[in-house]
Amino acid sequence: MVEIRSHYSLGVLRAKMREYIENGAQLGWMIDPETETVEVYRPGREPELLTNPESLAGEGPVDGFVLDLTTVWDPLA
Repeated sequence: MVEIRSHYSLGVLRAKMREYIENGAQLGWMIDPETETVEVYRPGREPELLTNPESLAGEGPVDGFVLDLTTVWDPLA
């Protein structure tokens, strides 16, 4: 599950991410282009905060997938 922050508040998006995990999602990434952070959600764990990662590596059901974030942080690059 990937969520890119737009106009919603962080509180609303965090609740939404927790709901996805509670309903069976195995991995969730909440990407915030404004702060260049990613919150990683997994079942049974607290969210992990990543600051300005260049990429995200999938795990579990998306093992082997890599999401390049360089164009998210700098869309004109």
